[in-house]
Amino acid sequence: MRVGVARTHRGAVGDLVAHAELLRSLAVRELRVRYKQSLLGVGWAVLLPLSMMLVFTFVFTRAIDASAALGLDVPYALYAYVGLVPWTFFAASLNGCVNSLVANRNLITKIYFPREVFPLSCVLSSGVDFAVAAAVLVVLMLYFAAGGQFTPRIGPALALLPVVLAIQIALTAGLGMLLAMGNLFFRDVRQIFGVAIQLLMFVSGVVVPVPCDGSWTARVIALNPMVAIIGAYRDCLIHGRAPAAPGLLYAGVIASLTLVFGWALFRRAAVRFAECI
Repeated sequence: MRVGVARTHRGAVGDLVAHAELLRSLAVRELRVRYKQSLLGVGWAVLLPLSMMLVFTFVFTRAIDASAALGLDVPYALYAYVGLVPWTFFAASLNGCVNSLVANRNLITKIYFPREVFPLSCVLSSGVDFAVAAAVLVVLMLYFAAGGQFTPRIGPALALLPVVLAIQIALTAGLGMLLAMGNLFFRDVRQIFGVAIQLLMFVSGVVVPVPCDGSWTARVIALNPMVAIIGAYRDCLIHGRAPAAPGLLYAGVIASLTLVFGWALFRRAAVRFAECI
């Protein structure tokens, strides 16, 4: 039997659990490679969303009065950072996933293990960056609260944050496997992704609210599940309210379908990975 084609009778989840240590090791390796010979190290996890927040804050508060023009009841910097942290996690994870199979071609052609550990390790390593950047969010909230510009709203809505995070992880993992597989078969996928992810940020409600006026444009933008996910983070963290049920439910359904479909297609195509490298 060709190397890398062997299959076990365990289910997809059981197979992955059996190789959990490999997944952890690959995630640690991904982090070490990312920050090797870096002066700031994991500090880049904070610097990226923080620098983007400063740029957008400068543009939207110096060029226009963002809080008034966009109808915000919180400082624009806080609004932007709460959107940038999950978005950076999403974009960085997918950016790692898209090349994960190609970059590990030597391992794929030598031994058998579930190939999904490669894209999933990219999501896991980016999750560490997400946690670090989220810790800075707490500092930012305390800063604005001390200045009287923001009133923290601690309530039951915070209990929904793990649900929102789980939905985002499911969506990211499913898309990551599809992108990794697609880039292995068609190397143009990486180039297309690089352009698409930049454009997608501006229609995901990351730095400015998306339209909700019922127009066809608003309806099309609302099909993007990241709109509901980022909105849910803001509802829980800075508005102190539960996210809108229809939007969160829609995002959850799309994320679940993406994960199931992406994982099933990935495993089915795995028998051809060694041939395409």
